[in-house]
Amino acid sequence: MRRFPLHTLLLMLVALLAFARLYYVSHQTPPAPAPGQPPAATPVRLTPPDLGPAACRSLDAVLGDLLASDGGTSADAGTAWSDARRQLGDCPTPPAAACARGPALASRAPLTAKDGLPRELLATLCERCAPDDNPCGQAVTHALQEAANRGNPALQEAQWSLEHAGPALGTTCQELVRQAVGPAALTGATVEPPLLALLETLAPTCVRTGQLPAPLLNAAAVQQGSRAPQLATLHTQGAVETKPIEPDHQTGPGDAFRAFDRDELSGVKLPLASSGTGSGTDGALRLEYAPVLKYAVSFQVLATGPGSLRAHVRAPEGVGRAGPGGTGFFVDPTVCRFRGTGRWEICKPAVPLLDVDALSVLPERPGVELKELEIIGAR
Repeated sequence: MRRFPLHTLLLMLVALLAFARLYYVSHQTPPAPAPGQPPAATPVRLTPPDLGPAACRSLDAVLGDLLASDGGTSADAGTAWSDARRQLGDCPTPPAAACARGPALASRAPLTAKDGLPRELLATLCERCAPDDNPCGQAVTHALQEAANRGNPALQEAQWSLEHAGPALGTTCQELVRQAVGPAALTGATVEPPLLALLETLAPTCVRTGQLPAPLLNAAAVQQGSRAPQLATLHTQGAVETKPIEPDHQTGPGDAFRAFDRDELSGVKLPLASSGTGSGTDGALRLEYAPVLKYAVSFQVLATGPGSLRAHVRAPEGVGRAGPGGTGFFVDPTVCRFRGTGRWEICKPAVPLLDVDALSVLPERPGVELKELEIIGAR
């Protein structure tokens, strides 16, 4: 029998002890943390992101190859567009990179093109892309910005984009409200003609889908009048029973009640805003309604001296003017301009004003006296 040298046996014993020690350390339960110390961190396991269906994962590459081709002059171009459209149909939510191909697709798919495949592909892309990535929503926003800067965006293209904005329709209509409807409902705001034309083109879609507040739309229609006549045609509310309604609260001269005492001989002299009795938006006399006046359909004024009436209509956050002391936002369309001839003058807006919480009377020169003011509406 062969004997191992003593030093070999010692090395084998050391190796065995080291293995035993390693096994013990790797299999024992971690010690509890000392009082006051946080527990040991659990190892983080990285989970690969869910890239969605295979049709979504390769969609950007397919669109990139398609757009880099000859644009439809080859014999098999129609098949390539059809295949891409089919693949997009299998992708419920396209990735952002694929959605970013929208502008390039639009340049290949004019509305007047005889071959509808590129346009159909763009429509499906818009109807499936998320709001933040939606190429149709982005196209409408770009058109609004261009019109506000005196550009002339393609109206039909913008309308088509809004109608196919899919998940982005709500946010796109909000952008229309912020950039166009709100400014159009403000007294003194400069609204460029291209922006009004774009507003008239886009507003029907937002109204039809319930994405445009009727009080704000009617305020814009009253303020713009003949500059944007199509806005008034979007009001569909039927006739309501109306009557003279006095304000619930008055701010201004102490004898302001004389404008509502049904005595044509008495009246209230209106100081200019610069005299310290009001601001440019509050006017010399502010008439408040609480609760709001649901409908204001006409205004009858008896005065000596010219002036105007402005309505105060609440607006969504960030639209119109900020109220004093952070009390929300509002728009202030001019609803009546009176000459002050000493005879009754009637102002009847093309559409009723909705949800009016105040009216302001603003004289145009010193010495204007308001004899009587009658507001016809309904609660």
